[in-house]
Amino acid sequence: MTSQTAAGWRAYVPAGIRPYTEAGPLGALGLGISSGFPFAMIASTLTTRLAEAGIDKKAVTAFTLAFLLYNIKFLWAPLIDRVRLPFLADLIGQRKAWLLVIGICVMASVSWLGLSDPAAGLGPVVAATLAVAFFGATYDIVIDAFRIESLTRNQLGAGSGMSQYGWRIGASAAGAAVLLLAESRGWSFAYVAATLFALPAIIAGFALGEPLRPAITGPILRGWAGVQDAVVAPLADFMRRSGAVLTLAFILLHKVGDTMANLTFRLLFNDLGFTKSEIAFYDVQLGLIAYLVGVFVGGIVYARFGMKKAVLISLVLMAVSNLSFAVLAAMGHSNAGMAAAIGFENFTSGIGGVAVVAYLSALCDLRFTATQFALLSAAASITGRFLGGTTAGALIEGMGYVNYYLLTTVLALPGIFLFLYMMRAGLVDDTIPDRPDEPDPA
Repeated sequence: MTSQTAAGWRAYVPAGIRPYTEAGPLGALGLGISSGFPFAMIASTLTTRLAEAGIDKKAVTAFTLAFLLYNIKFLWAPLIDRVRLPFLADLIGQRKAWLLVIGICVMASVSWLGLSDPAAGLGPVVAATLAVAFFGATYDIVIDAFRIESLTRNQLGAGSGMSQYGWRIGASAAGAAVLLLAESRGWSFAYVAATLFALPAIIAGFALGEPLRPAITGPILRGWAGVQDAVVAPLADFMRRSGAVLTLAFILLHKVGDTMANLTFRLLFNDLGFTKSEIAFYDVQLGLIAYLVGVFVGGIVYARFGMKKAVLISLVLMAVSNLSFAVLAAMGHSNAGMAAAIGFENFTSGIGGVAVVAYLSALCDLRFTATQFALLSAAASITGRFLGGTTAGALIEGMGYVNYYLLTTVLALPGIFLFLYMMRAGLVDDTIPDRPDEPDPA
């Protein structure tokens, strides 16, 4: 289809939906599907598998420490920005080469996790979980850089929404497929079959083509000097901006309560006696619908109120959503209670996904996309994941689920107040660099 033909039929699409039909946002959907898949393999299905095998709660929650690899992915993100894979990069392009190689590594590591039996010993399961987390985090680095570099500034909202659609579809569909297949074919078959979810990103990457990036000026440095330049330059660029310290503090704090709550949902469901089929329906299928509705509403909120107010609204809603799980814990095994809690939590996460991801994307200088977005997205969850992985199990056993979810609500408040201050002081705008705003060529 020619660009003139595409532009012609888009004229008949409602203005609010039109941005979602452009090549960049559509590609972001496929990229997001594969991004969410490895995360789900260790965020939800592994927790259910370990709990079913009778593993102690403290050991189960300790597995979430593997997600710290997602939080420190900025350490090797400069390699994705600077290193060209021999032969393959020259043949298909630097971004596409990394996309293909890491996608294959993700498929191999998830297969290894599926073939490891926790009942026979946790050693191989731990090693495989770390491999999935490492390659999943690296896949995120490549996917996020590809997405941001393929979008113009006016596509950031739609592209972020489509990316979140894709992420949730990938995570939910892969999670549901594993749970359902595990019932009839066993965990190993289910995990290996789910590796097909790594393919949409590769397909989308080749369909979009190699993204254009601004050249990094100055002499080409090699050896240790090159390593220092690859790591220091992106960080120095960000930290030189007005309000950078407060922005980084906000990113570290804003998801603490939400992350600590999310890490324990499957433990709550297991202790309340929900079956795998009930979890697959309410948490995965119903949750997916609520999330997709939330993303759609998030796009409207983003367009109506702008990025800053959309972020603030989403922060408040996500904090309130933790209270619904305190109510569910107090109610006990209630299908209606689970539907309400899961529905509201996913709805608010959908709104937040559009606003917050667009904000983090806007903060990136296109010269250092992989490194800066890896730093910002990793920082967004590191505090909550560390606290959750080290204390969640003990806190639940000590204070109970109701008080635990009340605590996660309180922990969400500092991020809300800090962002409100940044808005009033003009620091949100000060930290966003200029980027191209050309129309989508497709």
